[in-house]
Amino acid sequence: MFLSDVDIKKAVKAGDIVLSDFDPSRLRPASYDILLGNKFIVNHPYRSAFIDPVNKIFPKTHDIELTKGETFVLHPGLSILGFSKDYFGSSKYMVEVNGKSSLARIGLLVHNSASLINPGHFLNVALELCNLNNVPIILHPGMSIAQLTFSTLSSSPMTEYKKVGRYSSDNMRGYIPPKRSTALKRNLLRIKRKSK
Repeated sequence: MFLSDVDIKKAVKAGDIVLSDFDPSRLRPASYDILLGNKFIVNHPYRSAFIDPVNKIFPKTHDIELTKGETFVLHPGLSILGFSKDYFGSSKYMVEVNGKSSLARIGLLVHNSASLINPGHFLNVALELCNLNNVPIILHPGMSIAQLTFSTLSSSPMTEYKKVGRYSSDNMRGYIPPKRSTALKRNLLRIKRKSK
């Protein structure tokens, strides 16, 4: 069962949902709008031979941090990581990140497949931004980029995400992008050794 705007507001007030900084004007009937942050991760297409997730080979990337007033031009066919300005999470509810219909209509995807935020995970969510249109889309930090829905669980989880999750060592700080270049070098060396 999804929480209504009334219940989302109550849960924030009770501390069962963290939404920083909570703005009641962004509440929708059964969701809450989140804003785009100013940090992006972009692949180096000419410095990455391939991606092999099984062997932990990822593309070389670089970080972009926009200053006030700057925008990001997302070209057709390009897929990047962006981050929400909002920090959020809940130990009591399942959180789901959903696209906004107004952005979907212009061809902007905000997540390719990873929409669920497990209970106990608190973060500035990574958004898998992709332009499916045939013209560039301008991204403005601070713009409304996605919406969160909150649903009740049939029972409390047996294990807490903050103890066993991917970023469990410092879960309350949220997601910190991994440094891919070091892992890429390490894995390429391993592959070279195997081929000898």
